Amino acid sequence: MAHILVVEDEQPINDLITMNLKLVGHTYSKAYTGSEVAGMLEKERADLVLLDVMLPGLDGFGVMQQIAPLQIPVILITARNALSDRIRGFELGADDYIIKPFEILELLARINVVLRRNEQAGAVFICGEVEVRFPERQVRVDQLPVDLTAREFELLEVLIRNRNIALSREKLLELAWGYDFAGDTRTVDVHIRQLRKKLGWEERIKTVFKLGYRLEVQV
Repeated sequence: MAHILVVEDEQPINDLITMNLKLVGHTYSKAYTGSEVAGMLEKERADLVLLDVMLPGLDGFGVMQQIAPLQIPVILITARNALSDRIRGFELGADDYIIKPFEILELLARINVVLRRNEQAGAVFICGEVEVRFPERQVRVDQLPVDLTAREFELLEVLIRNRNIALSREKLLELAWGYDFAGDTRTVDVHIRQLRKKLGWEERIKTVFKLGYRLEVQV
């Protein structure tokens, strides 16, 4: 997974973001002011920067100008939703722009997209005897190939990208099937049973309060 620098001056938001980054397997560093970012990145390379715009002293736009030569992907996180601000952020090189308040799952999804785009997300996931290769959409158990349907693989990827986070059936459908899925939410149960059986993950994919599921992975 990736190492992510979180630059956010509001400690509760900074803590919430980094807690969830850790849950899904990323490592992180924290900064609370814009002036400390360049120095931190000189000492420790980051795969991605989550950058608040409204920072004390040097704001997020100023930080982006400072770190532009490093060519590190940046997602701007801000309460400023004016079109002019978004345009300025993208013109300065931001890879994405997310408005506060936001759902943490949306932020994690956007992080995954940016990391994949910049080839920093980790193309391979290994857990015990299970190996998942995302670019090739291949799964192996004990080095033997496992045949998954397209839907099963998409559901597996969502569980892995959001591991250790409880996801409702509706959220799994939204993330794996898309917003336009109009079927029965119980179809998730069928695919979960197949994944458990094919991967030997009967104890790893947990049912949460009979409402959804969580993939448990030690971090």
